[in-house]
Amino acid sequence: MVRITTTQARAQFADAINRVSYGGERIVLDRNGKDVAALVSIEDLELLQLLEDRIDVAAAKEALADGETINWEGLKKELEL
Repeated sequence: MVRITTTQARAQFADAINRVSYGGERIVLDRNGKDVAALVSIEDLELLQLLEDRIDVAAAKEALADGETINWEGLKKELEL
């Protein structure tokens, strides 16, 4: 995995996009010594979303199996909506 600063990313944006989309690289963006974001291919993003969806479905099935229910009004209050 490649790490570049956000300043470098800004200056070399087209090159970074090409490296990710055509070269399959993953680029971590660093600001002031801290990782703040990443550039990944659309294939990687789709895989991440698929994994998140599967985790959500598994959690929902577990909650249903446990007989857990959530009161809509209570949920809105908890989420401060």
